[in-house]
Amino acid sequence: MEQLTKLVERVVQEQILSSAVLSQLRRKPEEGYTKVLVKPVRLRGQIQIQFEYHYANKVTHDNVPLTEAAVKMMSLFETTFKQGLLRTTEGDYQVLISKKFKVTIRKQAAVVRKVDVSHNRKKQYVLNEGVPVPFLVELGIMGKEGNVIAAKYDKFRQINRFLEMVADVLPHLPRNRTVRIIDFGCGKSYLTFALYHFLHVESKLPVHIVGLDLKRDVIERCEALARRLGYEGLSFLMGDIAQYEGTDEVDMVVTLHACDTATDAALNKAVRWGARVILSVPCCQHELNRQVEQSVLEPLLRHGILKERFSALATDGLRAKLLDCIGYRTQLLEFIDMEHTPKNILIRAVRTEESDGQESKTDPQMWREYETFRQFLKADPYLEHALEDLLAVRGCQRTM
Repeated sequence: MEQLTKLVERVVQEQILSSAVLSQLRRKPEEGYTKVLVKPVRLRGQIQIQFEYHYANKVTHDNVPLTEAAVKMMSLFETTFKQGLLRTTEGDYQVLISKKFKVTIRKQAAVVRKVDVSHNRKKQYVLNEGVPVPFLVELGIMGKEGNVIAAKYDKFRQINRFLEMVADVLPHLPRNRTVRIIDFGCGKSYLTFALYHFLHVESKLPVHIVGLDLKRDVIERCEALARRLGYEGLSFLMGDIAQYEGTDEVDMVVTLHACDTATDAALNKAVRWGARVILSVPCCQHELNRQVEQSVLEPLLRHGILKERFSALATDGLRAKLLDCIGYRTQLLEFIDMEHTPKNILIRAVRTEESDGQESKTDPQMWREYETFRQFLKADPYLEHALEDLLAVRGCQRTM
C-alpha cells in the first residue's frame, strides 16, 4: 500500500486532486454506505477535502482539513474499498486492490485541467458540455460548438451516467491486448458509440466492439457512421442474441432493454464467454409475471400494475443472485432518473478472481438464499435452466 499512500498524499498536498471515487466494498461497513466521493472545496476561505458518503437512501458529508485528508482516504482504502478513481490535473489514476492488498495503479490521460474548489460546483460529466464530441454532433445531441441540444439533454445525461458506470469497471478490463466487447440489441447505438469513444479515444485502450441488432436499416446507418468517424474498432452486424456465434471469448457484454428472456439469453452468453464485465438494463420482464404465485402476497399480486412491477424487481433480484452464484460480484444500480424511463435498473456484474478457477465452488448459503426466494415465488427462471450445467459444476443443485 506504500505506493498508493505516496500517491494520495502527493495529490492532496500539491492540491492537484479534482475528485475521487472510492467503490467496490471490501466488506460492508457498519454505517452502511457503499460509495464515497471525494473532492476539494473552499469553505470560509480555506481549502478542505469533502468526503461524500452514499447510502441506500441518503448522502452525508464530512469536510476535513488538507492535513487529515490523505490519512482518511487511505483508511477507507485499507478497511472498506477495493477500487478507486483519482482524477487529477496531471492524469487519472485507476486503483485496484486485491484481497491480499496487492495494489495496482494505472495512469491515464487527464480529463480535467483545472481543480474547481467551489462548494456548489457544476456537475462534472465524463463528456463535458462545451467540448465538441464528434459522435454526439453526428447523432444530433451536440451542436458543432459543443453545446448540448436542449431537447437531447436527457440523452446526454443518460450517456454520461452510463460512462460513469463503465469507468468504475475499467480496472477489470485487460490492458495488454485488445478489449473485446459485444453490445446486444444496440439499436441507434448512442451508448455503443459512447463506449468506443470513452475506451478508445479517451482512455487509449485498443478495443474491438460489435453492435448487434435485428433491424437492418439501423445497422446500416450505424455502420456508415462508424466508418465516417474513422472508428476502426467498431462494427455493426445484424443478428439475434441467442443465436450469435461470432466469437468464443468476450471481455464485456452490454445488453440494454432486451425484452423479457432475451436479457437472460444475453446473460447466459456472457457467462459462457467468460466475460469479465456485464452491463445489462432489462426490459419487459413477463416471465415471472406469468409464474409468480404466493397467497401471502395476494394484496399486492391482485393488482396488475403492482404485480408487474414486483415481478420485474423480483426477476432482476433472481438474475443478480444467479450471477453471484456463478462467480460474479453483482450490483443493481439506478441507470437514469425515474422520470425519464421506468426501465432504470442496470445490472452490473464483475467476474471475481475466484471464478477464474474451474474448481471454484459457490458458497452454499448463497445458493440456499436463491432457492428459498425462488421457491417462495413458485418461479422457474429461464436463466437458471440456461446455466444449469455451470451451476452444477459449482455445487448448485436444485432441490425442488
